[in-house]
Amino acid sequence: MKTTSFTLCLLMLMTACLSMLAACTPTQATRGNIVEDFRMAEIVPGVSSRTNVLKSLGSPTTVAPFDDNVWYYIGQKTEKTGIFDPKVVDKKVVVVAFNPDGIVDSIEKVDAGQIDVPTVRRKTPTSGNEITVLQQLIGNVGRFNKQKESATATAGGNR
Repeated sequence: MKTTSFTLCLLMLMTACLSMLAACTPTQATRGNIVEDFRMAEIVPGVSSRTNVLKSLGSPTTVAPFDDNVWYYIGQKTEKTGIFDPKVVDKKVVVVAFNPDGIVDSIEKVDAGQIDVPTVRRKTPTSGNEITVLQQLIGNVGRFNKQKESATATAGGNR
C-alpha cells in the first residue's frame, strides 16, 4: 500500500514538473513577410517582371509612398518566453525596384540594424482639470434627480 501511494506521488510530481517545463518553452511569432534567400535568388534583375516577383516573393508588405516602382518586403520573428516581453530574433527588409516597364531593376537586402526608428516617450498634454476621487463623488451628489423635478414643473405649469 505504501509503495502504491509513493509511486502515485512520484508520478504526480513528475507530471507537475513536466507541465511547468512545457510552460516555459518560448512562443515564436512571425510578422510580415520574411523573404528566404533561395526565393531572392529566383529574381533576376533585368529579366524578372512584377508577375515573377509576386509568384516568388508574394505580395509586398508596402509600396514606396512616392514611387509605385519600389516594393518593400518587411518581416520579423519574435520569441516570447513566459511573461517576459517578446524579443526580436530575426528581422529582414528586402527592397525590390522596378524600371518603368515593370522589369526588376534591382533587388537588395537592407541591413535591418541600419534602420533605426527612434521611439519617443513624451506624453501629449491634455487640457482639463485634474480632480480627486472625493471631488468626483461629491460632484455627483444630487445630479441624477433633477429631471423628475423639471418634468413636473413643465407639465403642470405653463399651459
